[in-house]
Amino acid sequence: MLRDTEFDPVNPEEEARRRQDEELARRVRREVLRIGRGEADEEIRADMEREAAERAEAEERENKERRRRASLVRQFFTGTILVREGVSRSYPYMLCMAVMLFASIFVMFMALRLDMRHTELEREVQKLRERSIRLEEERFRTTTHSAIVERLRQRNIPLYDPPAPGETIGGEE
Repeated sequence: MLRDTEFDPVNPEEEARRRQDEELARRVRREVLRIGRGEADEEIRADMEREAAERAEAEERENKERRRRASLVRQFFTGTILVREGVSRSYPYMLCMAVMLFASIFVMFMALRLDMRHTELEREVQKLRERSIRLEEERFRTTTHSAIVERLRQRNIPLYDPPAPGETIGGEE
């Protein structure tokens, strides 16, 4: 047969919590009685003054820290702006923007270089066209009938017209 054991619904954690609550209640009662008799007035005043001094000191430190953080120009030049929490979350975006900036500058300089090269080539083409026109004009001047007759006369070669009309070489028959 099974033996019936006593079941205790209070576990050790609850027992420890209950003891702590009872101890806290005893301390509060003692302190209330002490305050009621006037024994703790000096301690209360000292505590209040100490708390006020601590609050003032904490507020002063906070104001000093806020002023130090608020100077964006100073933060920018010292580099402390990069360690702020809001800025550190945007490092990937800033890195992406920096890469795009350098890529943009690179592309701009390459486009400028290519534009300069294009302009240089256009000038060279223009000079070659002018030279071609001059050579064509000179060739035209040297191949005119009167120029050919003059050169032949200078070399003492007689020019005569053929007695029969010219024949076409490789022409249709």
